[in-house]
Amino acid sequence: MQDDPEITPPIPTRDRTAKTAARPGKGQGAAGLREDRLKAALKSNMARRKAQARARDAAASPSENDNENTGE
Repeated sequence: MQDDPEITPPIPTRDRTAKTAARPGKGQGAAGLREDRLKAALKSNMARRKAQARARDAAASPSENDNENTGE
């Protein structure tokens, strides 16, 4: 088989699906473990803050029974 100078091999393309499918921080050693811990801590803190905000809103908003007792 002779090499033809006019024919060039195809340019390899990067597989973007493999990069986006992998979790960030996985397989990066200690830095990846730290990132996973921080992500878990942030998720739990956000859930706790949302629960606190819902509790504050429920306590601050008057219920239907409160209006009947005040005569409004």
